[in-house]
Amino acid sequence: MGELKATIDPKEVGLSAERLARIDDHFRHYVNDGRLPGYTVAVARYGQVAYLATYGMRDVENAKPTTLDTIYRIYSMTKPITSLALMMLVEEGKLQITDPVANFIPSFANLRVFTGGSSLKPITAPAREPMRVWHLLTHTSGMTYGFNYFDAVDDIYRRSGFEFGIGSWPSLAEACDNFAKLPLCFEPGTSWNYSVSTDVVGRIVEVVSGMTLDDFFATRILGPLGMRDTAFYVPEDKADRLAALYQYDASTGGKTLVEAATKMASRQPRSLSGGGGLYSTSYDYWRFLQMLENGGELDGVRIASPTTLDLMTMNHLPGNTDITTFGRTLGEEVFYDGLGFGLGFSVVVDQARTRVACPSGTYGWGGMASTAFWVDPVEEITATFYTQLLPSTTHPIRPYLRSLVYQSIIE
Repeated sequence: MGELKATIDPKEVGLSAERLARIDDHFRHYVNDGRLPGYTVAVARYGQVAYLATYGMRDVENAKPTTLDTIYRIYSMTKPITSLALMMLVEEGKLQITDPVANFIPSFANLRVFTGGSSLKPITAPAREPMRVWHLLTHTSGMTYGFNYFDAVDDIYRRSGFEFGIGSWPSLAEACDNFAKLPLCFEPGTSWNYSVSTDVVGRIVEVVSGMTLDDFFATRILGPLGMRDTAFYVPEDKADRLAALYQYDASTGGKTLVEAATKMASRQPRSLSGGGGLYSTSYDYWRFLQMLENGGELDGVRIASPTTLDLMTMNHLPGNTDITTFGRTLGEEVFYDGLGFGLGFSVVVDQARTRVACPSGTYGWGGMASTAFWVDPVEEITATFYTQLLPSTTHPIRPYLRSLVYQSIIE
């Protein structure tokens, strides 16, 4: 177990302590008026933690305060870890991201694309080109999430038991084989749509490495980085540190407890979700982010080459366009204007179009329970925010956090 600590006076890294305090001043209102249970927020510059704050409760009903060792469901913040796992195998010459997905999961050889009809009577046609690994990493595969509620294919996913990711299939292999039976929203590579693609990436990691996804994570990433509290479930000896999960209550404007989530956390899942299955802490995930910021190395342990991370954190959408232009802007509480997508990360490609104070080249993502992170290689800023509220679209957390962090820069 580790705890995140502030390691430097803000002014030594060109930040104003007085201005940083505005972050806590702002988000305390979210807790005090009942919108959030509690939170942890951290900001670093030049690799040094300059600001760290916790407030509120990790478990409101049992009066347990938010602490620096609180364990959170990070949901889609799992995706960068899974994407990096696959790129580590690329570094070893085990595959190329241009390889067809069917090379590793044969059921993906005969994909079909939705062309009309309804979710009950879909009209489909054979995909003209094979889905490739890079389509999965960039969310241009044509797959979707059932919770998108955009078109008939989303509804087909829901009716097939895939409303929130991979569901409870007996194995990740079986879940992926069932994904392959569902129609694609579009031809691979022709648009962007947030989807279960990274779960399929996790299955490719298993096939290529010969290891289960949790074993690969533990031996190749989490263990070497000292991320001791990050896993696909929360064991009994750590259960007291787990944050309760809440959901927005439209009738009151407040939140309600998702009771089943605590029980679910204690069980090793049958299907390991590389798209959203991990639990982690602010300290653990910080170590992952510091490794990224350091070009793939932390405390003498090298996870990946800086050239691999450069490839992952550049925009891979055609013509260096943004998601608004190329894709379906659905759901997540992020800006899409000026935001492209790399191999597992969003990336700012046009700061002016984002209308948010963060430089082009900044990369990051967030999770369904309103967690978020970003790494800014220009100003050398890294920031993270943790809470547990579904969905992440409920309250404007991420844009305000960016504004509040960047206004604190004085040098």
